[in-house]
Amino acid sequence: MAGALGATVMTGSASAIVNGHDATERYPFMATVPLSAEQLADGTCGASLIDPQWVLTAAHCVTGGVQLKGTVRVGSAHRTTGGTVRAIDRVVVHPDFGFGDGTRPNHDDLALIRLDRPVAQQPVRIADRRGPAGTPTRLLGFGTVVDTPDLRQMVFPDRLQELPTRIGAEADCAPGWAGPTRLCTLSRIPQAMACFGDSGGPQVQRGRGGRWELVGATSGPGAPGVPCAAGPGLYSDVPAYAPWIRATLAAN
Repeated sequence: MAGALGATVMTGSASAIVNGHDATERYPFMATVPLSAEQLADGTCGASLIDPQWVLTAAHCVTGGVQLKGTVRVGSAHRTTGGTVRAIDRVVVHPDFGFGDGTRPNHDDLALIRLDRPVAQQPVRIADRRGPAGTPTRLLGFGTVVDTPDLRQMVFPDRLQELPTRIGAEADCAPGWAGPTRLCTLSRIPQAMACFGDSGGPQVQRGRGGRWELVGATSGPGAPGVPCAAGPGLYSDVPAYAPWIRATLAAN
């Protein structure tokens, strides 16, 4: 779910993630990474600020021959303007990451990016654990608002998009796709889900005091051969990787 060559940029209000809507509040932890697995011109990947100098994204956004350079934008409601911009200092991909092949999903699909300097925005807290099936969640992203496999027809919004979702049961995704480290996600709106350009972006749930906490990072579809909007979506279960995240930040 990455970017697109020759894609159109929409400004103002848009009905998106696919079939989400413009963000209804500020998300200072939302970040964009100008890298994509397809190495194409217009799309970005999403990311979450989890420390003043680190963002978390999908491993498939920063592997597969992509040049690990550029800038990260943090805390903006717009895809290409605003917020705080920092250079990429270091990228650490989960050591067990592997691409899916269409009949199986990506696995261990997480990467950490260290910024060259800290930012002032408030990081999102990683949840202690994901909620049970049925827990309300929210997806955030700047991915295409047009659900199409044709890279030339994808349309990227200027405004950050959000989508109300819920945590699904493992059985709601294809057999063997969800599990202890992969989170099946269902839309609460018909024909709506994250899509190309949303990879690595956050799935959040309400935690203590009603604040948002990070539970997932966009990884891909939750079943083989389905359009984005047909759902379900598959997310790396961020709390399951908290020990690796903490160890990586401490070592770097």
